[in-house]
Amino acid sequence: MKPVLPGSTIGILGSGQLGRMLAIAARQLGYRIAVYSPEAGTPTGQIADREMTASYDDLDAVRDFARGVDVVTLEFENVPAATAMATDAIVPLRPGANVLHTTQHRLREKTFLRASGFPVTDFTEITDAVPAGCRYPAILKTAGFGYDGKGQIKVNSDEELHAAWATLERQPCVLEAFVPFERELSVVAARGLDGAYADYGVFDNSHRNHILDLTIAPAILPLKSTRDALEIARGLFEKLDIVGVACVELFLKHDGSIIVNEIAPRPHNSGHLTIDAATTSQFEQQLRAVCGLPLGDTRFHAPAAMANLLGDLWEPARPDWRGLLQFPEVRLHLYGKDEARAGRKMGHITALGKSGVHAAGIVRAARAALQTQSVQE
Repeated sequence: MKPVLPGSTIGILGSGQLGRMLAIAARQLGYRIAVYSPEAGTPTGQIADREMTASYDDLDAVRDFARGVDVVTLEFENVPAATAMATDAIVPLRPGANVLHTTQHRLREKTFLRASGFPVTDFTEITDAVPAGCRYPAILKTAGFGYDGKGQIKVNSDEELHAAWATLERQPCVLEAFVPFERELSVVAARGLDGAYADYGVFDNSHRNHILDLTIAPAILPLKSTRDALEIARGLFEKLDIVGVACVELFLKHDGSIIVNEIAPRPHNSGHLTIDAATTSQFEQQLRAVCGLPLGDTRFHAPAAMANLLGDLWEPARPDWRGLLQFPEVRLHLYGKDEARAGRKMGHITALGKSGVHAAGIVRAARAALQTQSVQE
C-alpha cells in the first residue's frame, strides 16, 4: 500500500481540540487538512483548509467528504459506525471501522477484553431488566457514548442501582464491579501499517470530578507493573489490529497488578505532554502511522507533567495569562474555544523538570497563580 505523502489531504472526523493539535502537526509536515463535524467554527476548523459541516448521519455528505481526502482518521470515538463504514468504503479510515465498533461501546469492549484474556474488572450486562444478585459497590455505565465520567453512576445497593438506571433512561448499560485501585495509568502508543510499534512509556494520571486533571511522565512504578502495563497495551494494539495512535487506560491495584479500564482509539488527553516533552508528539505520530510513514522517536527530553485548564478558570472573567506565564518553564496551549463552561477543556499547560514530581509542582504552581490572579481581578 502506497504511503500518503506530505502535500496530500488528511481528513479528520471530529473537530475538537484533538483534531486541532493533529491539524497543527499536519501543517508542520506539509499536509492539507479537511475536517467533518456537525458544527462550524470549531477548534479544528480554525486550522483546517476545509471545514465541512453536516450531520454524521448524513451519509451522502460523509461520502462527499471522503472523496476529497487521501486518508481519514478519528478525532473522537463517538462517530457512528455507519459513518465510519461509509468513509472506509471510499478512502482508508485509520484506525478502521472494526476498531471503532469495538471500542466505542463499553459492552462490546469489555466482552472483547474478557474473551481475549486481558485483565478486566467483572461486569454484568443490563439491557431489559436489572438482574438479581448484583454485588456492590459497583459502577453503572452507559454502554455507548460516554467520556469524562459522563454516563457513570456509583451504586451501593439494589435500590440505588434501580434509581441510577432510571436516571440513565433505562438504556443499555454495563454494571462494573468497583475496583479499589491505587492509581490510574495510561499507555499512549502507535502502530504503523507495517506493524511497527512504539509507545511513550507509562503515564500517571490524576482525575478531578472524573475529568483528567494532571498527568506525570514517566509513572514511577514497580518494574513488574511497568512491564505488565506495556505488554498489555502492545497486546491490545496487535489483537485489534490498530493502525494509528491509541491510548490504553489502566488501573494499578494495591497488589501491583494491572487491569484494563478502557481503550481510546485516538490521541489522548494524557498524551498532550508529548508535544513539548517527546521527540515526536502523539499527533505527529498519528500522522506518521495513518499515512504509512515510519514511526518517530518516542524518547523524552526530560520528565514532564501536564495540567488541564478547564472552563471554571474563566469565571468570573477571562483569565489574565501573565500570572501563569511568569513561570518560564511552562508551555501554554489554548484550544480556540469561545465559550467557557465549567468542566470544559479549554487548554492545558506542560512543563519539563528534573523528575515528574518536580514538573508536576511547576504546573500546579502556575495554574494556582492563574487562579489567584483571576480571583483578584
